[in-house]
Amino acid sequence: MNYTLKHVPEREIKPRGKGITMVMDKGLSINEVENFLSVAGDHTDIVKLGWATSFVTPNLAEKLKIYRQAGIPVYFGGTLFEAFIVRGQFEDYQRVLDKFEMEHAEVSDGSITIDHELKCEFIRRLAKQVTVISEVGSKDEAKIIPPYKWIQLMKAELEAGSWKVIAEARESGNVGLYRGTGEPRMGLIEEILTQIPQEKIIWEAPQKAQQVWFVKLLGSNVNLGNIAPAEVIPLETVRLGLRGDTFNHFLNGLDLDIKL
Repeated sequence: MNYTLKHVPEREIKPRGKGITMVMDKGLSINEVENFLSVAGDHTDIVKLGWATSFVTPNLAEKLKIYRQAGIPVYFGGTLFEAFIVRGQFEDYQRVLDKFEMEHAEVSDGSITIDHELKCEFIRRLAKQVTVISEVGSKDEAKIIPPYKWIQLMKAELEAGSWKVIAEARESGNVGLYRGTGEPRMGLIEEILTQIPQEKIIWEAPQKAQQVWFVKLLGSNVNLGNIAPAEVIPLETVRLGLRGDTFNHFLNGLDLDIKL
């Protein structure tokens, strides 16, 4: 930090097991990645190359190298995994991970239907090769998954070898965890938390109001994902109570007698 402020929430030190900020790269150029990292690299824990953008991204190997040189893990979005699986190309997907020296992979079924035991088998196999992050929830706004099912799926995927489970919301933040308005499904989230440790979950929260809601609910060290590159610094101020939305939240119980 550039100077000292008292009574600021304590953040976990990188590499973090909790308090993770997962950033969504939807097609940044090489120069944009370098600029982004120069400003927000210290506050970024992991980067997802959104859905299957890596398939059409120019200079992909060079881009991945820049992230690695900055000490930022990066992985391909789960939709790319699904694109390979639905075409019967699982081993090709594994070879792609090796070709690009990927250390993480996402296993999801947000766009296709996979028998859940088979999904867990994909997790088990990939966990022998890379660190697996799996995603629970559908990208179909009409598909409402009951809380007990979210819990059941998350437990099974963690047991199969997932490092973290992502709670689906898309990059728009209006499906899965959220209503079409972007409002959190509070009952769902609170019920999930009765069974799944919060440090094991990355909550997709692309909208500022969603980020604020989770920080107020679970504190500065909540895992948040699908954060836009330009929103990493603003999110860190939300986590630290240095933006109006959470300014008073972390001052509760302090003597606020202002004096000259």
